[in-house]
Amino acid sequence: MFRHQGKSRNFKHNLRIATVLSFVAGIVNVTGFLSFNQLTTHVTGHFSLFINDIADLQFWNGAIYFLYIFSFLFGSFLASFLIIKFRDNKKLDAFFLPTIIECLILLSIGLLSNVYVMRSPDLIVCLLLFTMGLQNSFVTKISNAVVRTTHLTGLFTDLGIEISQMFFPNLHPQREKLKANIKLRIYIILFFFAGGLIGGFLYSKLDLKLNTLIFGALILLISLFYDIIRYRLIKGKRRYSAS
Repeated sequence: MFRHQGKSRNFKHNLRIATVLSFVAGIVNVTGFLSFNQLTTHVTGHFSLFINDIADLQFWNGAIYFLYIFSFLFGSFLASFLIIKFRDNKKLDAFFLPTIIECLILLSIGLLSNVYVMRSPDLIVCLLLFTMGLQNSFVTKISNAVVRTTHLTGLFTDLGIEISQMFFPNLHPQREKLKANIKLRIYIILFFFAGGLIGGFLYSKLDLKLNTLIFGALILLISLFYDIIRYRLIKGKRRYSAS
């Protein structure tokens, strides 16, 4: 799911990572919104508010939204930088570091919220946007831009286009690939929605507040280490068969 790249990557790998990461993104999005009344998985709205504040000469408010945008951008940059830096390192999976960084940030915010009064909500929003920039970048790199999991605007656009193409088989003969793309996008949307529902339930009904982020981090960690253990078992089985 995390390891396969290039020609060795198939639809199942993309579907698995898409469902896990879109579910986590849904949790982060609803937790950030309920905690700080800010969207924390994309920057479209923040960019609009930044432009509006600058136009009204409210530079301080604009600076805050600029920091939100920069945090997402820096997360995207860092994930891509780490992947390129360590892609030839056989001892370290290039996608391990961005995932671990995201997990540590989500865990830290959740755990520290129990012992420390959050007096700087803007900092937390920046950190959440940073993690979503990380996630969006590494899943884009690993899937060769097939999967994006942190915002739905592009997904609904692509889904609408691909559904329309189903009505023109002569112009779009690759029906199986088209159906696979539609299925992938529907799964991402559904799991983002499910993550939001679960996150909202944990946050409000169970009163977990920012501890809800710990749930998202645990899902990531379990998925990551499951992938590592599964890879080692398969590799060991092949060595045993070869001997």
